[in-house]
Amino acid sequence: MRNQGIGSWPRRRARRTPDRVAIVDRHATLTYRQLDERVTRLAHALRSLGVGHGDRVAYLGPNHAAFLETLFATATLGAIFVPLNTRLAAVEIAYQLADSGATVLVFGPECETTVKDLADDLSPTPLAVGGGYETAIAAADGEPLDESVGADAPCMIMYTSGTTGRPKGATLTHGNVTWNCLNVLVDVDLAADEVTLVTAPMFHTAALDMTCLPTLLKGGQVVIEPGFEAERVLDLIEQRRVTWLFGVPAMYAALTRSPRWHTADLTSLRTVLCGASPVPAALIHAYLERGLSFVQGYGMTETAPGVLCLDRQTSAGTRKLGSAGVPHFFTDVRIVRPDGTDAGPGERGEILVRGPNVMRGYWDQPGATAEAFVDGDWFRSGDIAELDEDGYAFIVDRVKDVIISGGENIYPAEVENALHEHPGVAECAVIGVPDPTWGEVGKAIVAAETAATVEPGELLEFLAGRLARYKVPKSVEVVAALPRNATGKVLRAQLRRQYATEQGESHDYDR
Repeated sequence: MRNQGIGSWPRRRARRTPDRVAIVDRHATLTYRQLDERVTRLAHALRSLGVGHGDRVAYLGPNHAAFLETLFATATLGAIFVPLNTRLAAVEIAYQLADSGATVLVFGPECETTVKDLADDLSPTPLAVGGGYETAIAAADGEPLDESVGADAPCMIMYTSGTTGRPKGATLTHGNVTWNCLNVLVDVDLAADEVTLVTAPMFHTAALDMTCLPTLLKGGQVVIEPGFEAERVLDLIEQRRVTWLFGVPAMYAALTRSPRWHTADLTSLRTVLCGASPVPAALIHAYLERGLSFVQGYGMTETAPGVLCLDRQTSAGTRKLGSAGVPHFFTDVRIVRPDGTDAGPGERGEILVRGPNVMRGYWDQPGATAEAFVDGDWFRSGDIAELDEDGYAFIVDRVKDVIISGGENIYPAEVENALHEHPGVAECAVIGVPDPTWGEVGKAIVAAETAATVEPGELLEFLAGRLARYKVPKSVEVVAALPRNATGKVLRAQLRRQYATEQGESHDYDR
């Protein structure tokens, strides 16, 4: 085959294991042969809409087989896949569509209202899953396609918020994705009979690249759910004999709160992978007590995403409790001091990453790309860790002040920019405060303009249409002025110490 990218995977799998089940969702069960046939027809349909090499195809919708079909069909043509976060507000989605220059938008019926809200500004051709999507597949040619696609060609643009407040599109190549999958196959020791349950959203790189795609590469079965429901997850583990699942701490904690936690049949589980935010020790112990290896990892969108991983054998004990593990097999990591020299054991420093899984750069942002790398080689994570004497990494802080809430990254600058649009806000800062459900939630510290009055509830309602709901702070504290140092920089550490345990006026949204 001339196609050396992931678009060739359905065809390659179909010739090896055509009758093995590839994907199960609430709507259909697809063998690898059927997946290949549908991907081929969808690729022809996208080509008829003008999609070719380098063009961008966006997808907006919850987890569904169509997400993977669109990804593979796009890659078959040498085009670039742009998964969109369904939690974003319409204006945020519009920005990402415009920034990526997407020419086609495939969307699930659940997102029809959002697409209608975008109608006046929508330049991509819309294609509705279950409607025009199925019609297009049925009418399309089934002749195999074999475009020339190399490992260095861009495969997907995954948007990640930045410290400037504007999302940046991490451009991952086919090689980035493939090498990440190889890292997973080696370090998690995947088998061909894996049954992987995917409940975390696939528009995030962890669910897609750490569990779903490695399973399909190996020839296993992916069970796709549109979202996470604790009781449903326990049902599926028992019924489908699930061997592997990924989640964020909030999801795993919800399972332990189920009345069935101590009686559910979890004997099929080989790997329980957790990432996206720090894991409380009590939660790890809850899984160890059930005889499960709780595997922690660390990564980021820009590294496709795996960087560090704690293997099953090590995680089965408590010696490295809380560690994110060691670098993935084909990935290198350094912990460096501010002067760029390597930190010693027990010494904190910034995580730098190098390897074939590291992105080529940010979409159409050469300046941001250059700033993200040291010597054009090592990617700067912006996160702080320390290594123990055995080389195991422990994540201890975040340089970029990112708030990780239920596995979602919230960048204060983005929220602060939105708050500053309110005429009564003179200055503001957003910090993360502990939350029993989400791990962290945002808290806004706001100072009003002279002679202006701002009400916490009003500010939260003001943000509701401007940001995704999970980005809207849970509480607001109105103050006379923000504390600053001599250079005028807001003293965030002081704000955290002062307000970390104070609730302020809160306003809950359906996340």
